[in-house]
Amino acid sequence: MQSVWHGMVQSLPFLLVMVPFGLLFGVVADAAGYDLAQITGFTVLVLAGASQFTAIQLLSDNAPIWLVLLSSLAVNLRMAMYSASLVPWLGGASQPARMAVAYALVDQTFALSVDYFQNTPQLRMAQRLGYFTGTAILICGSWMLFSLLGATLGRAIPDTIPLDFAVPITFLAMIAPALRSLPHAAAAGVAVVMSLLLVGLPAGVGPMIAALLAMLTGAAVELRLNRQRGAAA
Repeated sequence: MQSVWHGMVQSLPFLLVMVPFGLLFGVVADAAGYDLAQITGFTVLVLAGASQFTAIQLLSDNAPIWLVLLSSLAVNLRMAMYSASLVPWLGGASQPARMAVAYALVDQTFALSVDYFQNTPQLRMAQRLGYFTGTAILICGSWMLFSLLGATLGRAIPDTIPLDFAVPITFLAMIAPALRSLPHAAAAGVAVVMSLLLVGLPAGVGPMIAALLAMLTGAAVELRLNRQRGAAA
């Protein structure tokens, strides 16, 4: 239980962005003509902010269902990379536990958990799962709650309140603490540059290509540094 509380406490700063982020989705979905039951089902079943925004936008533009599904999948493909990164830490958990982790795996729960696991490798499996559970309770719970509040109260929120600031701030808050080495910085730089260069591609495609190139760049820089250290030794 202590690990659960620890995960919840360390997730608290993300409420500064999760609250407006969730409210924004609720407002956008309500404005697009979806009722509370539809927004609730969408939020609980999908539980992926970026994909939800992408789907709502495409559906509002009367895009075909296959394009909505494909674009949402492309946006969420980064979760496959997140899952692979968590295998060394949670791969030995039971199947029900792994299924629960897969459901609650979002950007914030991943960023907090992988950083904590790497800094405290002596944790037992139960402690790792407890920490992840704590992050999921606060992060996923707040996303669901404030999405529904946004859908319910969205029309009462003044247009002068810029809720959309939460989207870029969320990702900056996750990425900045991880830029602790040259490979991390190189990967981030390539991701930013390539995302801007590929901005004209269909939704989700550019970021996915940029992410793959960023990972290759980070790995290449890490390999080069290791070789240099080996030669110096």
